[in-house]
Amino acid sequence: MPVASDLRALLRLPGFRRLLTVRLLSQLADGVFQVALATYVVFSPEKQTSPAAIASAMAVLLLPYSLVGPFAGVLLDRWQRRQVLLYGGVLRAVLAAVTAVLILSSVPDWLFYASALMVTAVNRFVLAGLSAALPRVVDQERLVVANSLSPTAGTLAATAGGGIAFVVRLVFEGSDAAVVLVGSALYLCSALASLRMGRRLLGPDLDGPRPRLSAALASTARGLSDGLRHLAERPAAARVLTAMTLMRFNYGALTVMVLMLCRYAWYENEQDGLALLGVAVAVSGAGFFAAAVLTPWAIARRGRTGWMVICAASAAVLEPALGLPFAPVPTLVAAFVLGFITQGSKITTDTVVQTSVDDDYRGRIFSLYDVLFNVAFVGAAGVAALILPADGKSVPLVLLVALIYAGIALVLARWRRASGVR
Repeated sequence: MPVASDLRALLRLPGFRRLLTVRLLSQLADGVFQVALATYVVFSPEKQTSPAAIASAMAVLLLPYSLVGPFAGVLLDRWQRRQVLLYGGVLRAVLAAVTAVLILSSVPDWLFYASALMVTAVNRFVLAGLSAALPRVVDQERLVVANSLSPTAGTLAATAGGGIAFVVRLVFEGSDAAVVLVGSALYLCSALASLRMGRRLLGPDLDGPRPRLSAALASTARGLSDGLRHLAERPAAARVLTAMTLMRFNYGALTVMVLMLCRYAWYENEQDGLALLGVAVAVSGAGFFAAAVLTPWAIARRGRTGWMVICAASAAVLEPALGLPFAPVPTLVAAFVLGFITQGSKITTDTVVQTSVDDDYRGRIFSLYDVLFNVAFVGAAGVAALILPADGKSVPLVLLVALIYAGIALVLARWRRASGVR
């Protein structure tokens, strides 16, 4: 198969292989850390979780970084990306260890959220750097396959990290602090793995000496304006980013709904609900893997925009059909379907953005991309908090998500016909 041969060729590239190793270790740690946060915030027996509480937690963890994310993107285009991966990994390891200490100390929630926020902020910075660096280690002909393998493998690593977190909780009798410390160790491993790459391998190519931090910060506003203007001049990238942002909104709303269903609707015991949530994460990860295998083939036959239309239209039909019963088995099937659709669309979006945007702007654009993801997720949690009842069963929310998917499919299909872009 052509895809299999391309995968073998990619893995023979030392730069790609080493960048992939950093991503896998980093996102393995993400999975561990995120499960620790979810269990501490949502499934702790002493906490009475509500949709509003989940939305508040997401806002605290994601929204502040969303406000400063574009400024980080300007710095990402001025610092060596290898150094970002190195120092970002070390900083996350230290901050995660601090978070573990705060859990053990039973501090006020706001202090715990502040520490977790810093881990999440650095993490988003690192993920944007990984995406911006990928074209530096892969030729353009194999970029679609690289975008299938690399982010999807990272997502699967995060899923595996979630599994590790569940095992650690069993071994240490439900200790969220122990789980966070495991995540801290894995963040440190990702930082050390980045040292296997040359300092200048991942770019960007800087003419002359690197600007001082103060000079880089002083030019932030102008750099952000340049990045937005650059994106506005590339309508294909702007349109797929908009579509992917709306899909992320849908994913966030459904995530809150499934959390509430697992916590209150299906089981009285918190541990049983947490176990089912773990199964849903694993099934969704299988959907990500399937998308990585099939998306290059689908893009080759239907085109990038055509594949996104198929994904959105399929979700518009399958999401209400599987979600409206509000039963565990159809929900698990929906987790696979939405994992497949979301990852297939993301692979397409990453490829369009990487091939449409100049290298000197990739850091800024991918940071904006990340900000859109965060804002959409937080906004979805807020909408879910307004709509969802305490047990998570909401027909209006399911139908709203289906309508958004249908709208995405219709708009992209019309633009595809009008522009002739595949």
